[in-house]
Amino acid sequence: MEKFSYEANGYNRQEVNQFVSDVIRQTEGIIKKCQAQGDALEKLKAELEHYKGLENTLQTAILKAEETGDNIKRMAREERELIVRDAKNNASRIVNEALLKAERIENQRETLEKNMKIFKRKLKVIMEQQMAVVDEIELLELDPK
Repeated sequence: MEKFSYEANGYNRQEVNQFVSDVIRQTEGIIKKCQAQGDALEKLKAELEHYKGLENTLQTAILKAEETGDNIKRMAREERELIVRDAKNNASRIVNEALLKAERIENQRETLEKNMKIFKRKLKVIMEQQMAVVDEIELLELDPK
């Protein structure tokens, strides 16, 4: 606190007036500074709200991206499972068809083998009959009558 000098009727008027002027000037400076800081604070609050809005938008976008990524992964997994299932089904079908074809070929082979045996027997019988005829002809030729 400042000390004033004394005069006949109290404190020195000029010193007091100077002190009051200084206090007023300082007070006005503080008020202006407070107003400027208040304006800056309002501006910063507005910016903060803007950035909070951006943050919410980004969080929403991130959540959507994660959901989309999860959906894509799920769809890819389902697609892979479908492809594998189809491949297994096709493989089973191909194997079954091959087994059936092999069975048909085996049946044909057995039938051909049986037919060959029958043909050989018949040929043998025919040849025996022909040999018998040849033998009979020889006997007839050898037989002098």
